[in-house]
Amino acid sequence: MKELNYEKDVSIDDSSLDVEWLAQARLTFKYCQLEADARKAMDDTKSQLDIVEAELDKEIRNNPEAFDLPKITESAIKSAILVNENYINAKDEYAQAQYELNMAQAAVRSIYAKKDALENLVRLHGQQYFAGPSVPRDLSKEWESKQKQTSANKKVKIKRRK
Repeated sequence: MKELNYEKDVSIDDSSLDVEWLAQARLTFKYCQLEADARKAMDDTKSQLDIVEAELDKEIRNNPEAFDLPKITESAIKSAILVNENYINAKDEYAQAQYELNMAQAAVRSIYAKKDALENLVRLHGQQYFAGPSVPRDLSKEWESKQKQTSANKKVKIKRRK
């Protein structure tokens, strides 16, 4: 798999949304191409795995003694294939190719999630969400005041008329 700076590519600089949007199409193409390459590599390794399996099957049927098989049965042939070193190596390569495809698909999903996040940030920006108040709020003091009020309210006993 190509070496990419994935974390940088999925992060968003909210102070330059215009630049982020300009790069988004290029990033989407780059990661979709990566996914396609990973899918091709996985398909190629699957074909190699199938070839190794077919060759071993043929070899075992032609010379079962070489594989310590006194009797040729389908399950015995399958078992002999599964423990063969060439098959194990081909299976490992296929598993690695599947992993790389899964990671490429995750990267593509992340790039699409970045697109959604950019759309929402632009929408918030248009609604002046980031404009900020004219007087900065001290949220810790507001929270403390709210807690004191809640605490004071709990201490008050309400007397009811009977």
